[in-house]
Amino acid sequence: MSVVERVAGTGDVLILCDHASNHVPGDIDLGIDPALLDKHIAIDIGAAAVSRDLAERLGGPALLATVSRLVIDLNREVDAPGLIPHVSDGHVIPGNADADRAQRIARFHAPYHRAIAAQVRAQHPALLVSVHSFTSALESGTVAPRPWEAGVLYNRDARAARPAVDWLAAQGIVTGDNEPYSGRILNATMNRHAEATGTPYLGIEIRNDLISDPDGVARWCEILAKLVTFVRDHLAQGRAAAT
Repeated sequence: MSVVERVAGTGDVLILCDHASNHVPGDIDLGIDPALLDKHIAIDIGAAAVSRDLAERLGGPALLATVSRLVIDLNREVDAPGLIPHVSDGHVIPGNADADRAQRIARFHAPYHRAIAAQVRAQHPALLVSVHSFTSALESGTVAPRPWEAGVLYNRDARAARPAVDWLAAQGIVTGDNEPYSGRILNATMNRHAEATGTPYLGIEIRNDLISDPDGVARWCEILAKLVTFVRDHLAQGRAAAT
C-alpha cells in the first residue's frame, strides 16, 4: 500500500494532509482498544474530507497520508521524541514501546516526505496548504478548553499566515494566531517543504467538531477556498509590486 493518497490537479496550490488516516497496517499491533482509532489521537477528524474537497474546488493536487499518526507522526522530525508515540492524550500505546524506529521511518516517514519533495520540485506551487484539525478539549485535561474555530500556524515565514489570520477574523471566525499550537514548535512538514524551499504556505487548523459531518466539511471548504484564493492573489500582487 502506498504511503500517499494522491488527488490529481493542475492548479498552482498544493494541499497536504499529514494526519488524514487512522489506518494501522495489519503487521503492526499497537496494543490498544480499536475504538481509540476513531479519536483525535489517531487521526485529524474531518481533515481528509476537507483536503479532498478543497483540492477539487481549487483544481490543485493534494497528497494525503495513509497511515495513522499512532504508527508514526509524519509531521515530526525523525529525531523528535513523539515521532512514534508511547502515550497520546493520556492513552498508553504499548505496542510502540519496542517499535523499530528506523524501520518505521524507512517504511512510512521517508517515502511520504520524498513524495512531497518531488511534487514541490515538479509543481513549484504558488502556495502550499497544510490541513489539520484539533479537538476542542483534551481528554487528559492538561490544557484549557480551546475557544478557536480555526487556527493559522507558521514558523519564520508569515507571508501567507498574516493576511490569512486577518481575513478569517474579518469573516467573524474565532481565529487562533499560532494557536492551538505554535508553528514555531510543531511545523515539521512546513519547515521541510515550504520554509526550506522558499514556498509560501498556510498551516490551517480547524476544530474537528466543525468538520465532523458532510455539511460541516462543505461549509469549511467554501470558506477555505475563498481564503486560499485571497491569500494566493495577495501574494501575487505583492510579487508584482516588488518587480
